Amino acid sequence: MVGIDIVKNQRIREAVEKFGERFLKRVYTEEELRYCQSQKSFYECLSARWACKEAVLKAFYQAYGVVLKFSEIEVLGDRGKPARVRILRKGFEKVKVLVSLSHEREFSVAVAYLLKE
Repeated sequence: MVGIDIVKNQRIREAVEKFGERFLKRVYTEEELRYCQSQKSFYECLSARWACKEAVLKAFYQAYGVVLKFSEIEVLGDRGKPARVRILRKGFEKVKVLVSLSHEREFSVAVAYLLKE
């Protein structure tokens, strides 16, 4: 199953400015926030993870008919390595998800490919 999403970076910036910590803690894990805070493009990093979570949600629903919460999807990254996804919902931790993320000044995009066994 495949999911794709694109988001305008300004939309995420505005959500952070309007809702602050409440928004960040509802959408992102501590590890995701730590990683994005270490990047020079903080909002683009958050936006790419938002797009990735949306793409994973779409693929996951197609495959399993299950709607995940944003907090049940963790997008991990290391500099110079491809992003990887960890599903935190009980019973789905071993599901393999391949993702590709990209961002530029205005937009962030992500594609998720779910390997259903």
